[in-house]
Amino acid sequence: MSDKASLSKAAEHTMTASTGPSDTAERKDHLLVVDDEPTVRELLRTALRYAGFEVDAAETGGEALELAERRPPDLILLDVMLPDMDGFEVIRRLRAMPQPFRDGRGGEVSVLFVTAREDRQDRIRGLRLGGDDYITKPFDLEELVARIHAVLRRTRGERPSRLVVGDLVLEPESHHVARGGRTVPLSPTEFRLLHFLMANAGRTMSKSRILLSVWDYDFGGDPSIVDTYISYLRRKVDTREPKLIHTVRGVGYIVRGPRP
Repeated sequence: MSDKASLSKAAEHTMTASTGPSDTAERKDHLLVVDDEPTVRELLRTALRYAGFEVDAAETGGEALELAERRPPDLILLDVMLPDMDGFEVIRRLRAMPQPFRDGRGGEVSVLFVTAREDRQDRIRGLRLGGDDYITKPFDLEELVARIHAVLRRTRGERPSRLVVGDLVLEPESHHVARGGRTVPLSPTEFRLLHFLMANAGRTMSKSRILLSVWDYDFGGDPSIVDTYISYLRRKVDTREPKLIHTVRGVGYIVRGPRP
């Protein structure tokens, strides 16, 4: 199935599953979609508007920079492969501005790369240049919307005081973890890994995404390190029923609470 067909099917599913845009007086988050393919651009604009965002769109990097300067968005969905300049050059110019673009709430504009390029070095390069997240085509639109909300929360500092999955509690500020009321001592890396999985509870995280998010981007990328630390976590966290850390074979891992 082509990227366009996949996106179209995902958009139809997303809009069918949604209850529709909410009628609220609150300010909507403003997104700027940058993609040179008209079909993809329009599908994203339509689906994201339906999801409750205010959406502008640009076909080229130059147009995107002009629109962002005229009216800074809260977040830019930026394709890497553009006709006039690549997405890396767009974000480089964006981040190099003497007076950084500010979103409608006073923060620096967030950037989420949306591209068909799957090369790991491209992902690392985009994140190093100031990107906040990366998703490759074809993708699930519900996941894209979830990532947009997550990036906006993270960049605005809207972090929950605690994460709870079943009887497992993690407190980010104090770095305290407890299961069933009993403290679970974790190393810094174990804590970061558990924090990442709990922040994405109910969603399967691939090993490559865990490597990028938990370990330094310069890390060699041996996925066995993920398996090793998952094993460490299980010995400390999953010592009682129900088990909360689950393996999704061939994909990665998920933290999930007990099923009702």
